Formats: sequence, structure tokens, C-alpha cells
Amino acid sequence: MPTTMVEVPTPDGTADAFAAFPDGGGPHPGVLFYMDAIGLRPVLYEMAEKLAGHGYYVLLPNVFYRHGPAPVVEVGDLSTAAGREAFFGRLAPLFAELTVERAVRDAAAYLDFLAARPEVRPGPVGVTGYCLGGVLAVRTAAVRPEQVAAVASFHPGPLVTDEPDSPHKLAPRLTAELYFGLAEHDDHMPPESISRLNKAMDAAGVRRTSEVYPDTVHGFTMSDTAAFDAAGLERHWDGLLGLFSRALPPTSDGG
Repeated sequence: MPTTMVEVPTPDGTADAFAAFPDGGGPHPGVLFYMDAIGLRPVLYEMAEKLAGHGYYVLLPNVFYRHGPAPVVEVGDLSTAAGREAFFGRLAPLFAELTVERAVRDAAAYLDFLAARPEVRPGPVGVTGYCLGGVLAVRTAAVRPEQVAAVASFHPGPLVTDEPDSPHKLAPRLTAELYFGLAEHDDHMPPESISRLNKAMDAAGVRRTSEVYPDTVHGFTMSDTAAFDAAGLERHWDGLLGLFSRALPPTSDGG
């Protein structure tokens, strides 16, 4: 499985990114893979490689690139409450500076990079994201509705807020098929938010599947955290690969 670090030019600089794609055959459908808030690290590289093994060119950018290459913040020990509090405290300024306007500019740059890669099949691409990345995935679908055919969002950050730029208000601009894999216990997306999200998507005629994974908490797909749920991770793969097989069937000689 070929993997490499690449540099993605953006209007605000250069984003470092991990890329994985099948060995031989192709070209392959492109997939933009958005990291969670913790950042680029081995568990995400492994997930990107697994997805690529199903016939996709997968691009995993460091969305905090404005603060330097990954790892932007050393992860440290997240097994204790004190360790988690200290780590996410260091992340707070990075979150604050990744404004909606910057995220939208970045999304366009990532999609342009995919479209220009010789290993990527011309045509529609997919997007998947986790935590923070689950929000970015939905926003990306609204940036280039003509280019993004499928979007998956797993244990996302808040998709429903009372702000004018809340992600759920983008529903009328979406043409992709969406899959939401939601945690049963998640302060970012409590039941009332899930209900509002579903209603907004349905009112706009968005093709979507929303599934709440039983006995899971925010971050359940990440095997290097205390939130990890093995059954939830496997179900996530079923949902993600099912979505992409419908909207982005892999190239027959490479997938």
C-alpha cells in the first residue's frame, strides 16, 4: 500500500497531509479524510490505509497547518482527566483560529489537490470526517456540491447550533448522499440536536442516513482513546464503505 506525505497549497500557506492509495491499477476515486481534533497520528494513518485498500486515493490533511506541521500539539497521556484537560486546553487557540471562512478556503484547496492528482479518477469525490472533521465534512459538501458525491460524519462536533452559520443550515445546498454515525452519549450532538439535524436534512430533500450507535460516546472510532468502542468502529466501516460503494464505486482494476 503506497503511502506518502504530501504538501497541499492553500490560500493561507501549505498544509501537510498523509496520502494512501492502492498499489497498481487506477486511477481511483478520491476521498478527503478529515482528522479528529486530536490531530494526525498513527491511528488515523491506519484508518486511511484501510480505506485506501478498498480502492480509493485518500488524502488526510493536517487542518491545523497554520500552526506548523503535525503533530502541532504533542498528544501526551489522554488516559487521565487531568491529561485530557491539559491537552484540549492547548488545542483551544487552534480551534478558535480555524474559522468557518478559513475552513471553507481550505476545503476548496483540498478538493483542488485531489482533482489534480494523476492517481485520482476524474469526477466526484467522497468526504469522511470525525469529531471536528465531521463538521468540516458537511461544510465541504456545501462548498463544492457539484464535486462531492458522498459525505460521512462520525461522532461529529456540533452540527446544530443557533448561529447563522450552523452546519445544519447548509442542507439546501447539499447534493451529496450523507451518512451520520452518531454516538448515543454525546454532549456535542444530544438527541434534540440529532432531531433538528434530521428534520433540516429531510426538509431540504437530502439523501441521508442517521444512525445512533448504542452504548457509545464521542470519539468511539478512535482506538487510541478511552472512548473507543470496537463494535462501533466496525459498524462505522460498514456504514462508510456502504456509502462509498454506492456513490463512488472503486475502479474495477484497482479496487
